[in-house]
Amino acid sequence: MDGGPLKGARRIVVKVGSSLVTNEGKGVDAEAIGNWCRQLAALAHQGREVVMVSSGAIAEGMKRLGWTTRPKELPELQAAAAVGQMGLAQMYESKLSEQGLGSAQVLLTHADLADRERYLNARSTLLTLLGLKVLPVINENDTVVNDEIKFGDNDTLGALVANLVEADALVILTDQRGLYSADPRRDPEARFIEEAQAGDPALERMAGGAGSSIGRGGMLTKVLAARRAAGSGAHTIIAWGREQDVLLRLAAGESIGTALLAGTPKLAARKQWMADHLQLKGAVTIDEGAVIKVRDEGKSLLPIGVLGVQGEFHRGDVIAVLDAEGRAVGRGLANYSSAEARLIARKPSSQIEGLLGYANEAELIHRDNFVLA
Repeated sequence: MDGGPLKGARRIVVKVGSSLVTNEGKGVDAEAIGNWCRQLAALAHQGREVVMVSSGAIAEGMKRLGWTTRPKELPELQAAAAVGQMGLAQMYESKLSEQGLGSAQVLLTHADLADRERYLNARSTLLTLLGLKVLPVINENDTVVNDEIKFGDNDTLGALVANLVEADALVILTDQRGLYSADPRRDPEARFIEEAQAGDPALERMAGGAGSSIGRGGMLTKVLAARRAAGSGAHTIIAWGREQDVLLRLAAGESIGTALLAGTPKLAARKQWMADHLQLKGAVTIDEGAVIKVRDEGKSLLPIGVLGVQGEFHRGDVIAVLDAEGRAVGRGLANYSSAEARLIARKPSSQIEGLLGYANEAELIHRDNFVLA
């Protein structure tokens, strides 16, 4: 890819693993975190929006509790995560503050991203933080998660966050240089993969094939995360986390690590998903002026242009947009439920809060979440 996938990226998710954050389990590595935070701040000052997904809470909790062996019982793992999260958040807050950057801690579970309302609430919170120039530091909420806590799970979380905030790129910093065609310690013919298409089945065989110690170390989860991130158009880079100024050099267009490229541009991927949606929960009918705005001028759909609401739908559902004659204009993601839409229809956006008691968005459907029929 010309110039590297990070060179033109405006919104970036960076994920770092436990072994890097805690210096192989010895406790939170202040120097390493300080180094990443310096780079994150530099990217923010370039006008980019950055989200950090960080592992390391359990390892830090073990250190603080004086445990030398990782516990096997879930309540003890959860307790270690709760204790360690304090140190992890404190370290990021301190190091980002030194760089003049505000920070926020966000703890998520996969359930948060599977439930529609919680997904949209998490998305709104993260986008608001980015708009306020605050850098979110995200970790899985290991203290309350029900499933067994597994190494490498934050790779998946990183991809889900990339989808959540519609990132241009996901950077996975690890203790490996990147992806090889085979384990280089066993196969002298192993070839380093500098660039490939995310989702290529051959990558999964390379990362998790029999005899691949790299795969057992978590490379497969990274390849699968890249495939997931590509679904929303985000490119993924897998690189060694202790490479000097790795984030800044990647952002400058330098080729470092393995780049796994998304086959579809970000906005096109989102709109294709909406276009392919077979089950529409409902529809809104809009007036002629609104038709011109959304169809011809590429504007968002405001409540004031809505003549009527059909069906029952929730916030985040894909709904049809029809003209006064019932002809399809397009479809898009609703920012409000059908009940809310009926209350704010034909009203200016300035009245939404007064009518509902709150205002999620000024638009009923944002132009980035709308595709023409």
